Amino acid sequence: MNFAHILGHDHQKEQLKQAWKSRRLAHAYLFTGADGIGKKLMAVALSKLIFCDQHSGCGTCTACRRLEHNNHPDFYLLEPDGTQIKIDQVRHVQQELSHPPISAPLRVCIIDNAERLNAAASNALLKTLEEPRPNTLIILISAHYEQLLDTIKSRCQQLPFARLKQQTVADIITAHNHSDDNTECNSLQKNSNQANIIAALAAGSLKKALSSNQEFFFEQRYNTLNAINTLNPNSVVPMLELAEKLANDKDRLEDLIWILLSYYRDIFLIINRASPTLLTNIDMLQQVQHQAANETPISIQHKLSAIIECQFQITRNVNPQLAIEVLLIRLTKQLQETVSLTNRKTQIKTF
Repeated sequence: MNFAHILGHDHQKEQLKQAWKSRRLAHAYLFTGADGIGKKLMAVALSKLIFCDQHSGCGTCTACRRLEHNNHPDFYLLEPDGTQIKIDQVRHVQQELSHPPISAPLRVCIIDNAERLNAAASNALLKTLEEPRPNTLIILISAHYEQLLDTIKSRCQQLPFARLKQQTVADIITAHNHSDDNTECNSLQKNSNQANIIAALAAGSLKKALSSNQEFFFEQRYNTLNAINTLNPNSVVPMLELAEKLANDKDRLEDLIWILLSYYRDIFLIINRASPTLLTNIDMLQQVQHQAANETPISIQHKLSAIIECQFQITRNVNPQLAIEVLLIRLTKQLQETVSLTNRKTQIKTF
């Protein structure tokens, strides 16, 4: 993987290439943006450009191959050990960075998921950022910029990354599903309409779009929305049981949030008479329209706020089951408005 293989982020690519060409790289960068949009790929591509025997990040020379296998003596990749990046990990890298490069122009350290640095590790890293060693480059990568210490952020050159365009992600999904390495992909995955839906739900994250079984994802979406929509707001036990079931599937909590956000966003758009081309769940248009007829602008805004609040709580390590219980209560609560739902139904046109 080099710069040529990275889709999008042209401004960031050019900025980094020119900075290296002119030997004006910052001593530390902070790559920020959503998870799975190419920040780590960009950091590795820059490292290849620096290390490459051909000075191009060719991917075939000895230096590039060693970096790809994470055994280059001047390259360090720091990732969470469990849920945290710990002080011992940082101290080890600090010790290594204190020595001159062995075979490359610079020693490079990539710290992935930098927001996972615990307090002790953050303070230790801060010293290195304040007193950078010559011939070293540190790249911090974070999808949760707000969780980093302000003192760390202020000592790095920040480079924000935008989400990939939906059509770009859809095209990659289609190509990926039709490649020789994916001959067993089912017809559902190969359908371009499904690729567009997956791309929309992935919200610009290629990693998210390609990381899971797509058929299972559509099944999960249907089952989750059906379970929530059939909840009785006056029956607490089924609500708590569903919350427990959803919370126990920790690997798919992020998918759950995006499914709900996209679905209720579509309802909001229908209520506001937006074009169907703006919808994410276009294959569920009839169901979205049906629920929109039973919502009001205020009720749907409250539900979207509840989902966003749940997402925030989960990223803050609040008990997921408790966060989802509160969310389900808020989603099933019927909010009253002066506008009658009967009148509301007449305003909603079938697209």
